[in-house]
Amino acid sequence: MGRSKRLWILPDGRCLVQIIPSLRSFTYQRDEIVERTGPLRLDFYERAAARITAAGVACAFRERVSPDHYIADYCPAPPFEVIVKNRATGSTTRKYPGLFEDGAPLPRPVVKFDYRCDPEDQPIGEDYLRALGLPVEEMRERSLAVNDVLRSWLHPLDVWDFCLIFGMTESGELTVISEISQDCMRVRHQDGSPLDKDLFRDGVGGDEIVSQWSRILDVIA
Repeated sequence: MGRSKRLWILPDGRCLVQIIPSLRSFTYQRDEIVERTGPLRLDFYERAAARITAAGVACAFRERVSPDHYIADYCPAPPFEVIVKNRATGSTTRKYPGLFEDGAPLPRPVVKFDYRCDPEDQPIGEDYLRALGLPVEEMRERSLAVNDVLRSWLHPLDVWDFCLIFGMTESGELTVISEISQDCMRVRHQDGSPLDKDLFRDGVGGDEIVSQWSRILDVIA
């Protein structure tokens, strides 16, 4: 599961996952262990998983068993992720200069698909995914449903973007298998300050990252 998690497959079709407190940014050439961020990510993910499940979006998360371990349904991770953007930021303004001002609200959420590869994920045309038999429209619809849940739940915080990875259960059902946390989304406080991995991208130190990531837990239920 990459650098941020360790996974052990259990005999009942589930897995034990440990969150590693590592943060990585290819664009800004940073790759570090930032202590105390693991439990903060799981604090957020545990609550987010409950919210999207209640909204009818299947999620692999089952239960938290320690500050940085949880049990999940095991589904192999495909090399694709879905990104929902509510504002033009990150790769949008970097890869498509001149189309949007950085941070500008988009008139409607934009859904895009990325091929997960080293050293940097790459946008991929949806027809390639259809050629592989993947349910592109269903992934799009579920991603937008998650977007609605997150924006409503986190208000008055502002969700700029986030990414999801979908797996397929043995019965053929799509389920969210990726972590949903400060590490894989952009969210802003009412005062405009980042509460996410942009702090790391901007060179902020570990203590300040932990402090700011903790602020988001003061807002959410």
